[in-house]
Amino acid sequence: MSSGKRVPQLALRLDAGTPDPAERWHDGASLAYLGGSLRLMLGGAGGEARRNLDTLALPLPPQATPRQIQDRAEAWLRNEATRLLCEVIAQKSALAGRRPPALALSFASRSHWVEPRDGDGLRCNWRLIEQPLPVIEQAIARAINALPREDRGSDLFGGAPASPAN
Repeated sequence: MSSGKRVPQLALRLDAGTPDPAERWHDGASLAYLGGSLRLMLGGAGGEARRNLDTLALPLPPQATPRQIQDRAEAWLRNEATRLLCEVIAQKSALAGRRPPALALSFASRSHWVEPRDGDGLRCNWRLIEQPLPVIEQAIARAINALPREDRGSDLFGGAPASPAN
């Protein structure tokens, strides 16, 4: 069955090299954010990355390596994802009439955007921050609705469950 030739689809996958980080991570590069993009700017003042409109200023010298730029930009994105996802989770939970579930960021390369976790929590892929806000809100609302209903106990007024009479 072996003819010595590769199937074209396999050849493409096998022959594809890893992308050059210098092409993606440099001063002026574009970074996906909330359905749009941010332009990376090196040399930002202070010790933290700062966003101003469509620019993300990274406190790195102009000679920073692509890896340093990637690490700093992705750290900012993960922090921003945590902040924004917590806000959306709180908002959508209030609309559903429940406590906000705990958030865990996922770094899996092949996973759903948002998945209910065992117990009362959501696992969100940190790259969800790249999607437009309505997509983020819809994914989180859907996952919150998929969580098991909260057990509020047998007391009508939310106190401790009533003990059986002897």
